[in-house]
Amino acid sequence: MSIATNDLFSLGLKERDRINKELGGGIPPGSIVLVEGDYGAGKSAISQRFAYGLCEEGHSVTMLSTELTVGSFLDQMHSLDYGMVEHLLDENCLFLHADIGDGNTFSGQEEEGDRKELLKRLMDAEVMWDSEVIIIDTFDAILRNDPKFEALVRQNEERQAALEIISFFRDVISQGKVIMLTVDPSTLDEEAIGPFRAIADVFLELEMIEVGNDVRRQISVLRFAGMGEQVGDTIGYSVRSGTGIVIESRSVA
Repeated sequence: MSIATNDLFSLGLKERDRINKELGGGIPPGSIVLVEGDYGAGKSAISQRFAYGLCEEGHSVTMLSTELTVGSFLDQMHSLDYGMVEHLLDENCLFLHADIGDGNTFSGQEEEGDRKELLKRLMDAEVMWDSEVIIIDTFDAILRNDPKFEALVRQNEERQAALEIISFFRDVISQGKVIMLTVDPSTLDEEAIGPFRAIADVFLELEMIEVGNDVRRQISVLRFAGMGEQVGDTIGYSVRSGTGIVIESRSVA
């Protein structure tokens, strides 16, 4: 069942690319959006495009990155011609860097017994959840480096490990907010990622397909609950320096 497009969180940039149109006019409020893709598939670029377009439409956005500092985030956004400086200064966008570090520690220096419970810290970070849209890129890095989650996974209790954070996500989206998670599925067991796939209202899979000597990128729309207008089932795209995300082709379900 579709809903009115004026009830959606528009992804904006209608005169620049067709992403908002391809995704039916925007993201329904009260949704969990899961974006899956292997390394290099374009998860960060897609999440950055969403963040910029949402801010341009007047929505407040929190962007939590496990890979980028604020400086590298701004550099990358600038390279895609997504100017975020004013949005950060105007507090339309809150950027946070999750400094997980190496060796499964938060800064690379803690001993095993001092490893941080990252999911608990995530849930306790009240300010980041004040925005209308919260984007976590990449969520699998937080799961893999959280000792409590990891311990439950070792005991084959992946679903129990996911239960608390999923319950928290449901509380957040019950306020009409949107949570977007990017995940590299190759880094997690099927049982660990399964619960998050099951609860996702919007499930997008980013793929890289070799065609001759070319590598083509596409978004496969595996689920889109509460869509506005018709949503394409496969959306071809590219990431271009100085331009950002460009829609290449379309196949309608």
